[in-house]
Formats: sequence, structure tokens, C-alpha cells
Amino acid sequence: MRTSLTLPLTLCALACDYGNAAGDTGNGVTETVRPGVVDCTDNVCVLTGTYTEDLQLTPDNVYLLRGGVFIGDDENPTTMHIDAGVRIYGETSTDGMLVIRRHANIMAMGTAEAPIVMTSSKEPGLRARGDWGGLIINGRAPINSCASKQPTDCEAFGEGGAGYYGGDDSDDSSGVLNYLRIEFAGTLVSPDNELNGIAFQGVGAGTVIDYVQVHMNADDGIEFFGGTANAKHVVISGAGDDSLDWTDGWQGQGQFIIVQQHDDSGDNGIEADNNGDNNVAAPVSMPTLSNMTLLGSPDSESSDIGLLIREGTGVHVLNTVVKGFNESCIDIDNDATFANISGGDLSFSHTVVDCGTSFQVDEDDVTDVGAFFLSGEGNFVGAADVIDPYNLTEPNFAPSAPIQGGVAPEAEFFDAVDYLGAIGSDDWTVGWTDYPAN
Repeated sequence: MRTSLTLPLTLCALACDYGNAAGDTGNGVTETVRPGVVDCTDNVCVLTGTYTEDLQLTPDNVYLLRGGVFIGDDENPTTMHIDAGVRIYGETSTDGMLVIRRHANIMAMGTAEAPIVMTSSKEPGLRARGDWGGLIINGRAPINSCASKQPTDCEAFGEGGAGYYGGDDSDDSSGVLNYLRIEFAGTLVSPDNELNGIAFQGVGAGTVIDYVQVHMNADDGIEFFGGTANAKHVVISGAGDDSLDWTDGWQGQGQFIIVQQHDDSGDNGIEADNNGDNNVAAPVSMPTLSNMTLLGSPDSESSDIGLLIREGTGVHVLNTVVKGFNESCIDIDNDATFANISGGDLSFSHTVVDCGTSFQVDEDDVTDVGAFFLSGEGNFVGAADVIDPYNLTEPNFAPSAPIQGGVAPEAEFFDAVDYLGAIGSDDWTVGWTDYPAN
């Protein structure tokens, strides 16, 4: 009998006896360095400090993130193995968060039947956005946030004291995220310093991101800070700010992405930037995204724009449904962003927009956004059929019938499908996603 494993960890504030040694992180913070073996009491394991040896998390225990938990020392290889079915709780009172440093790996190997869940330590019914920190992964792929350095020499320091990221290895691997659900994260560390559900910071294309849900995060659901990481089968539901965000030179690929805003909070479905201080900084953000279903909340004042594309980013959007955003479906801002249209680095194809206002019109727009969109192959404005898009606890993101007319991107990463939106005849969200209100 494993009743104790299902109890909220606020009821199980057990300390574990670890050997430790103090070490300086290089940012003025002294942290505790711990061995790779975790001691547990009554099947409850408290993780805290920095681990510089490999860890194995198994489903016969539950795990509590107490404060910042760091895997690796930013120099030597360290791997956190997380088995299918493991539950990890972020301790609310200490802003628990998990940071995978450069040269380290997370091997989160969930399954559809036994996903890995990272959630709040509070009782179900009392949980809320921002209860704990979230997951931060620091990689060694290029970013563009260093004005005085070459991109391959550029590194930055992450929000929330998450450490350094960036480098010169586009193929860098930070491990595997497979069937992972993250709930009620996004601690406000300080004003303008709020954590994302998952922050991919300079993460490389060798990282596998497949079947991941971020639910009820206080800030952005997922944000890419540069890097070249690719992602498939992603659900972002109930984010308090933007659902999917990128900046600082992200050049990855994504397919089968669902965004669902809630009535009470949320900003843009996608907020896309290159670099706010230097719109033409290289490498320029330029992802390719196919088969997205982006769902706003049409009666909510907080539901703004489906895709806000600005600050010099490029992007290629294919086979996508944008529906129900209160302000508009698409907005493009800044001269450097419009320049990407004429340069062939910003495009829409085989995409339908279904909002009260399709395109935002700003006085300083140098291109007619609506005319540009409608000039793309297969694009149209019209009704987009989704079965139950605004149900917040038991949604159905599939269409009544697959919306035909999609064209597969050429890159090897993408699955060849012929429909618009994230779901065709096979609903890949069933069984492992969840949508609790609290």
C-alpha cells in the first residue's frame, strides 16, 4: 500500500541527512553541494542544493524541491534520471525550482500511461499559479544577447539566479523530456523576475522535447532564450502571461503545439522577439512552427493577440489554426520584423485565422499585415472547427473532422501530415495531460 506517496508534501515536511560541503556559485550565492545518492524518509525525498553526481528518481518515492535544486556544476557531466510515474513537488514556502546546468542532463522518461508530474506542494484545491519555481534548462547553444561579443562567445545569466547559459554548440544535448507535465509553477522572484513553467536557455538541438504540458503557470508557459532546441507534442494551458515565448535568437523547430488561454488571465498566445535592445542581433530568432492550434479566450479582456511577432524575429508558420483571441489573431511590429517579410524570413502558409479581429493595424506598420497573410499559399480567414476549445477542465482540441489542406515542411524533424492544427484523426493529448483548476 502506497497511501503516503499520494499525500501533499506540506504534510510530509521531512528532512533528509545528506553529507555536504559549501561551494560558491560564482554569483555571490553560497550553495550546498550534495552527493548523488539521495536519502529518503518514509518514501519522501527532499532535494536541495547542488548535485554533482548522477541522480536516479524512482516512482516508489516522491520528491520535494526545497529551494533551488541545481544539477551539475556548469563544467562536469551530471545526469538526473527520472523514471516514468515519478511525482516531484515544488515546495511553495521555499520557491522550489529545478535547474539543469550546462554540461548536465535531465533524462525525464515518462510514458503516456505513467507521465512524470512536477506540481505544487499544496493540497489539491488550494494550488494556484506561482506556487513554485518551475524547470530551467541551461544549454551551450548560441544566443544573441551579448552586444559586445561574437554569438559563439555569448553567455547570459538566467532569471531567478538560474545560472549561466549559451555557448557555441548548436547540437548540444541537455537530455530528454518525454511525457512530462508541469503544473502551478512560475514563482515571482522579484518585480519583473518571474519564472516560466519551462525556460529553455541556450538549449541545443540534441535535446529531445516530446509530449510536454505546462499548465497554470504564473508567467509564460514555455520560453526559449536563444538556442536551437526543437519540440513536438506540446500543450500550454492556462498560462498567466504569454503561452509560448521566444527571444535572443531561437532557431528551433516545433510541431503539434496547443495553446489554451483561460478566462481569468493570459496575454498573447505567442510572443515572438529577436532582441529587444538590438532587433538585428545575430543569430536572428527564426523558428519554423507547424501544426499549431492557438486558442484565446474571446470573452476575456486579458486575451490579447494570437501571434505577436516583433523586435526583428523571423518565423515560418505552417498548417496552423488561430482562434478566439480578443484583440486580434496576428500582429506584426517593428521595422526589422517587417524587413524579414521582404527577405523571405517571415512567412505564413496553410493557416486559418478565426478571431473577431483578424489582424492588428498599427499606424507605424510598413506592411499591410492582412494583405501579407492572405498572399501566403493556403491561408484564409474563416471558421476554424475545434470541438470544445473553451472548456477549461475537460477540453477537446480536436476538430470534428481533420481540417485538410496542410503541407509538410521539408525538414527531417517534421512529420508529414496533410491537415491544419495540432490534432488530426489521432488525439495525442489523451491519457497523459490534465487540466485541474487548482
